[in-house]
Amino acid sequence: MHYPAEIYIGQVRDYPGSRPSAIGKVQVEGALTLTDLGLQGDEQAEKTIHGGPDRALCHYPREHYARWALDCPEQAERFVAPAFGENLSTVGLTEENVFIGDIFRWGEALIQVTQPRSPCFKVNFHFGISDLALLMQQTTRTGWLYRVIQGGNVSADTPLELASRTSDISVHDAAVIAWHMPFDDDQYHRLLSASGLSVSWTRTLQKRRLSGSIEDFSRRLWGKAKPAK
Repeated sequence: MHYPAEIYIGQVRDYPGSRPSAIGKVQVEGALTLTDLGLQGDEQAEKTIHGGPDRALCHYPREHYARWALDCPEQAERFVAPAFGENLSTVGLTEENVFIGDIFRWGEALIQVTQPRSPCFKVNFHFGISDLALLMQQTTRTGWLYRVIQGGNVSADTPLELASRTSDISVHDAAVIAWHMPFDDDQYHRLLSASGLSVSWTRTLQKRRLSGSIEDFSRRLWGKAKPAK
């Protein structure tokens, strides 16, 4: 199967009331160079938590936008690609049929799925919806991230094609294991066995196994302690 992809890049800018972000992206046509750190001209803010070799590209399924528009009708017009700051937008690839470790051929490049995108509070500010990051996590409509196995020239004229699948853990499964289940060492071990899992997710799961507890998600989802209800 071939999956045509729209391509987006963005630059870091300031957001009043939040921290700098490159979530606002624009569509690009023609050939681009893809390196180990992502697409030519694409930027990331706060690089300790965004970007880097395991998070070089962000992919978001375009078909999710119709559901978000129904779920959040007051902001329905905002839910069009690339509103979630994705680099790649396709129809036909979702968290259910894309697997951790999948390698896709894209033009001259090879890219590998490393983890679900971990939603953070910046999407709340971007959309003006205070709990959108939490809703992304709860629904597992998160998209996913890639590392670049082989760089090269890519473009919207060269669709994605699955080249290799080595694990039985979908992106959806990984999100459920990480965020929806109570502590489950067997499931953490299963996810850790998935070839290609990102270093950051590997580190987090190993910390859970050593501590016997699940970390607090509040700072990632809200930018601070969870607001009182």
